[in-house]
Amino acid sequence: MALSHRLEIRQGQGLVITPQLQQAIKLLQLSNIELDAFVEAELERNPLLQRDEGDHEPAGEVEAVRDASLTHVDAVADTTAGREMDTPNEDVSPGERATGDGAEAGAEHAGGQIDWSRAGGGGSFEGDDNYERALTDIPTLAAHLRGQLVQAALSPSRNAIAEILIDAVDEGGYLRLDVSELAERLGCALEMVEATLTTLQGFEPVGVFARDVRECLALQLKDQNRYDPAMAALLDNLELLAKRDLAALRRLCGVDEEDLREMVAEIRSLNPRPGAAFHSEPAETLVPDVMVREGLGGMWHVELNTDTLPRVLVDQRYHARVAKGARTDQEKTFVSDCMATANWLVKSLDQRAKTILKVSSEIVRQQDGFLAFGVEHLRPLNLKTVADAIGMHESTVSRVTSNKYIATPRGVFELKFFFTSAIQSSEGGEAHSAASVRHKIKGLVDAEKTEADVHSDDAIVEILKAAGVDIARRTVAKYREAMRIPSSVERRRQMKEAV
Repeated sequence: MALSHRLEIRQGQGLVITPQLQQAIKLLQLSNIELDAFVEAELERNPLLQRDEGDHEPAGEVEAVRDASLTHVDAVADTTAGREMDTPNEDVSPGERATGDGAEAGAEHAGGQIDWSRAGGGGSFEGDDNYERALTDIPTLAAHLRGQLVQAALSPSRNAIAEILIDAVDEGGYLRLDVSELAERLGCALEMVEATLTTLQGFEPVGVFARDVRECLALQLKDQNRYDPAMAALLDNLELLAKRDLAALRRLCGVDEEDLREMVAEIRSLNPRPGAAFHSEPAETLVPDVMVREGLGGMWHVELNTDTLPRVLVDQRYHARVAKGARTDQEKTFVSDCMATANWLVKSLDQRAKTILKVSSEIVRQQDGFLAFGVEHLRPLNLKTVADAIGMHESTVSRVTSNKYIATPRGVFELKFFFTSAIQSSEGGEAHSAASVRHKIKGLVDAEKTEADVHSDDAIVEILKAAGVDIARRTVAKYREAMRIPSSVERRRQMKEAV
């Protein structure tokens, strides 16, 4: 049989991803900051595009998005809105007041004649090159803490609490936040917030997340295994140390003169501002892409944050003028391409806004229990559930929820925060989210007051099954270890040593 060449025509269907489609997909996953930079670059490159600086509403399809940006989502009745957090905003941190860097009155009260000169880690630089290199090598305190938070592998609910606590740390390393107000705003137990704070206080540098100078110094002494009753009494009476009332300190601490001298030397060697060694930068406010607020009749109002929507218009008058003046084929092609690109960008921005609103509304509908009652009512949710509900592909939902934030009465969260794995119910009912199960396990451990109250992993499994959660022992152990909770044997030993 001889081989020969021949031409055949076949008809078939296939998906061709054009450069414009690729760009539209890319726009979905951009954050509002990245999107603004992209639009700015297009404004500089395309003469037919212009930014709408007026106070009027945009025309055309963008106006339709604004009009459609208010949707109502069913919610449980008798919902409770979270309180707004009132964070103290003093001009100086507790460490600055104690070290003399802040107001003079604070320095006279707590600093006294203690030599804090070695506190902080600013140092000096001999040249501009060294100075610039130092600024690039030293990360910010928040970035340093978030790097450790990733390694801590906390549960989603505790991780969200930790993010808020990190945002509330000032440049000296002190926490400027009332944990009780945070617990009330998030609708979770105060013990859960305090347990998360205890975990964060174990991060480097030692002494961060302290609420005052005494707690900062105590954390450093505990890390050095030098925190004993005598040292605790000394920290409780720092004002006497500032006044050099050594006789009263010896009596309160129950030590002799030589021991007191050594204790004071140890206090002087500590750092009252552990965060000062890190590069500081002006705090940037996180701007949410979507806003959720409670309305009448138990409804949740979901709307786009118009401040994050770039306003661009196609200059039709300028296009008509330059198109009329184009003479060569190259000029005509350039004008035509610019017009097509401008129209595509306006359409893509409109479609992006509609998609974000659609996905966010479905997430709010699915997680209305969390908004109403707190983190324990977070439902299991995955990308496929949302994609099927709104008629989109999972990859589209994944891109929309990347780097997008939603402002709720319980705080600002990334959209991906609401996606948690499911644990089946032992009674055949609705599944439980992994975050709520971790919250239940943490609550059981926090309720242990004596050795007899300590629950083994098997006992926790039985308690959860009685509550309708079908969970394996190895899963309980995995969640417990992720939350850095010791085993039942270690917890009993710790309680026995504490007594």
